[in-house]
Amino acid sequence: MGLTAEDTALRRCRLYYDMLTDYNSRFNLTAIKGEEDGARLHFLDSVGILGAYNFSGKTVVDVGTGAGFPGIPVAIWEQSAKVTLVDSTEKKVDFLREVCKALSLSAKAVHGRAEELAQDWDFRESYDIAVSRAVARLNVLTELCLPLVKVGGVFMAMKSADSDEEIAEAEKAAVTLGGKLLPLYTYTIPGTDITRRVVMVEKVRNTPEKYPRHYGVIKKKPL
Repeated sequence: MGLTAEDTALRRCRLYYDMLTDYNSRFNLTAIKGEEDGARLHFLDSVGILGAYNFSGKTVVDVGTGAGFPGIPVAIWEQSAKVTLVDSTEKKVDFLREVCKALSLSAKAVHGRAEELAQDWDFRESYDIAVSRAVARLNVLTELCLPLVKVGGVFMAMKSADSDEEIAEAEKAAVTLGGKLLPLYTYTIPGTDITRRVVMVEKVRNTPEKYPRHYGVIKKKPL
């Protein structure tokens, strides 16, 4: 993948994996289990986005981070990035805070919903990069994430190779919310036949204040 990792980064990955395995036995944080699948489908998949954009020194928000992917691997590999991990499930945020402390990461975990945080000026248009590996449709994700990105920054959505329809339907949302679609970045997860698409939306102007809407409205009437 063209990436290198210092011993410290690899030790942190090992500790993170061990903590994830322990918590997962009690709280079901992820369906992906085992060292090899975890390494490929969580860790390598997460750091693949580092080839798409320069994360050095950037403020990054990971929306719907779940068990910490891709945000924690990004924070491990690119230590100069300032990563905020956002999730609406309190037990996941508690786990992430323990991981950040155990790994001595500068990343922080925030309990909340993206559409609510994006109406708070401590978060709105405050980040260079928003990333998400969440399973929501791209037009929904764009409304949740792009308001958090400052003008000149970028929203990066991790999607499957079979996402042409999603990308086409999200173009209107991107424009409405102050963005424009950039060329796709693709990579194959090593040791698999899985191709990942990174859909990138550049923030070219401020998001209108009425967005994002309440989540129920976003889902019922996506842009």
